[in-house]
Amino acid sequence: MQPEESNQPNQNPLRRETGRETPDLLSGKEVPAREANTPDLSSASLPEAESKLSDLSPKVKNEIDTAVERVVLGKENWKEVGIAERVELLGELMIGLKAVAKDWVRDAQAAKQLDPGTTQGAEEWLVGPVVTARNIRLLVDSLNDIEKSGIPQVTGKIETRDNGQVVAQVFPSSVFDKLLFSGFTAEIWMQPGVTESNLSDHMASAYKKFAAEAQPSTALVLGAGNNASIAPMDALYKLFVDNKPVVLKMNPVNDYLGPHLEKMFQPLIERGALSIVYGGAAEGEYLCNHPQVDEIHITGSDKTHDAIVFGTGEEGARRKAENDPRNTRPITSELGNVSPVIVVPGPWKESDLRFQGENLASMLTNNAGFNCNATRVIITSADWSQREDFIGQIEDKLGATPTRVPYYPGARQRYQEFLDEHPEASILGTVKDPQELPWAMISGLDPEKTDEICFQKEAFCGLTSEVPLSAKDTVDFIKKAVEFANDRCWGSLNASIIVHPKTLKDPTVAAAVEEAIGDLKVGSVGVNHWAALSYALVSTTWGAFPGNPLNEIGSGRGVVHNTYMFDKPEKSVIRGPFKVWPKPLWFSSHKGVPSAAPKLFDFETKPSWLKLPGLIKDALRG
Repeated sequence: MQPEESNQPNQNPLRRETGRETPDLLSGKEVPAREANTPDLSSASLPEAESKLSDLSPKVKNEIDTAVERVVLGKENWKEVGIAERVELLGELMIGLKAVAKDWVRDAQAAKQLDPGTTQGAEEWLVGPVVTARNIRLLVDSLNDIEKSGIPQVTGKIETRDNGQVVAQVFPSSVFDKLLFSGFTAEIWMQPGVTESNLSDHMASAYKKFAAEAQPSTALVLGAGNNASIAPMDALYKLFVDNKPVVLKMNPVNDYLGPHLEKMFQPLIERGALSIVYGGAAEGEYLCNHPQVDEIHITGSDKTHDAIVFGTGEEGARRKAENDPRNTRPITSELGNVSPVIVVPGPWKESDLRFQGENLASMLTNNAGFNCNATRVIITSADWSQREDFIGQIEDKLGATPTRVPYYPGARQRYQEFLDEHPEASILGTVKDPQELPWAMISGLDPEKTDEICFQKEAFCGLTSEVPLSAKDTVDFIKKAVEFANDRCWGSLNASIIVHPKTLKDPTVAAAVEEAIGDLKVGSVGVNHWAALSYALVSTTWGAFPGNPLNEIGSGRGVVHNTYMFDKPEKSVIRGPFKVWPKPLWFSSHKGVPSAAPKLFDFETKPSWLKLPGLIKDALRG
C-alpha cells in the first residue's frame, strides 16, 4: 500500500511508484520455472535481468548520482564524528524511531493486509520497531564501553571449548534480559585463531582504525522486502560497527517504509552519512556499478548476488564457473536458507507435543512464511514412537493459525511448484479470502531422493516439510541428522535442535547434542527454540557460516547485528528451556501480543521497572 502523500516527509525525488508486483533483480526474491528433475540448490531465486541501464533516464541517473555524491562528500565528516557524538546521534535516532513507529507499523499492516487487532497484525511491531529499538540501544551501550575501555565489555563468561574454540556469552546482559527471557542464554563462538588472550584484539576493529583511516568507504546497502527491520538494521551495522557511510536502497516490495526511515534517520541524512534511494532492477544495477560505491551489502537471494557479482546470461554463467567477477567490490550478504529443525526423539508428554508443535508451526507462520529462517525441513527419527503424533500436532497448530495473503511476489508460483511435486501435501487452515493461501506441510519425505525440491530450494512461502531418518539409537540419529542438515539442506544460515531434558540426562546423548551444535555448519543454532532469536536478540550475530567462496555463495558472507563487534565470529548459539511459560510472544496463538507488542517497543526504547507490570500482564495472556 502506497502511503498517503501527506504522510511522506522530506519528499525524495527517487521515491516513486516502481510497480511492486515486478520482481527486483537486485533486492528481492522470485522464482523462474524449474525444469522437471533438474536439481536447483538455491534460495528463492530470481529470473534473469531483463532491464538494462538504458531503462534509466538521464534525470533518474542524475538523481541517483546526487544521492551517492551526498554520502561521498559526507565521508570525511563521518570520520570526524567522535564516540560521544555518535552516542548522541543514536539517541536522536531513537527519538525519530519513536515518532514514526505507529505509522511504520500501520503501513506494514496495510501492505500485508493484516488486522491491527490480531496477533498476526501485531507481529509488525515485533519484527520492525521492537528489534530496531533494541539494536539502537545496544549500540549505545557498546559505544559507551568503547569510550571508556576501548572495546565493548562482555558481561557474560568467556571460556574455551576442548577444541580450543573461544565462546563468549552475550545474553543475558542485564537483569531485564533475565526477567523477559527466563532460562535463555546466547553465545558467540569464534573462528579458529581467536584465543581468550587475544579476543579483545578482534573486537571493534573499525574504531581502532578510526584515527588512522584516511577516509571511510562508501557502502551500498540493498534492503530486503520481507522484514521491516532488515534495511534499517543493516544500515546501522555498516554505519556504527563497520564505520562506513551508507547509501540505502529500499526494496520495491516494502518501499512504503522509506518515508518513515527518512524521518528516523534524518540526523544522519543531514550529516551526509546516509542517503535513501528507491527503484527497481535498473536502479539497483546502476548503484552496484557506481564508481563512487566502494562496497556492497545485500539481503536477498544467491541469484541476486550472482547477478551483481558475475552478471547474467551466458556471460554471467561463464564468469561464475571461472570465478571471474565483473564487479570486484567487496560484498557481504545474507541470502536465505532451507532451514532445518532437528527433533531428537524422547519421552514427550502430551503437553510437550503440543508446545513444540506450536513452536515449530510458529517458526513457519511468522510473517506468512516469508522469512529466510522459517522452518523448511523438520528432521525426525523414523523409529520414534511419537513421530506421527508430533506431526499431527504441527498440522493441528497450522490448521488453527489464520491464513495469510501471500504479499511477496512469486509466492503462489513457488507454493504451486512444491505442490506439483508433492500432491500428497497436507493443506491446512481455513481460507476466508480468495487472496489468501493455506499453510502446507509435506511429511514422510525420502531422505535418499537426491533431487528432492524440499531439500534443495527455499520455498519462501507458507510451506514446510518433514523427513524421517532411520538410526540405531538416539546418538546415531543426532549424528545422521547433523550430516543431513549440513549436506542435504541448502544453505548455511541457521538451524535448530529440539531435545527433551530427560533425554539429556543420558550423558552420551548430552555429549552428542553438544557435538552436534559444534558440527552444524550454520551461522546460528537455536537449542529448543527458533534460531531466528539470533536475529532478534541483536547482540548475537546474524549471517552464514563463514567460508563460502564467491562463486558458490550459498547463504552469503559476513554478519550483521553483532553489537559486541566481534571481528571473527563463527556462529551464535541460543539455548532455551524445552518448554517456556508464559508462552513466548512469537507464538502464533498468543492472545496478548496486540497489547504487549507496542509496550515491548516502549520498553526497548528505554527499559524501566515501571514498564514491566503491564508488559508481563499481557505476556501472561498467552
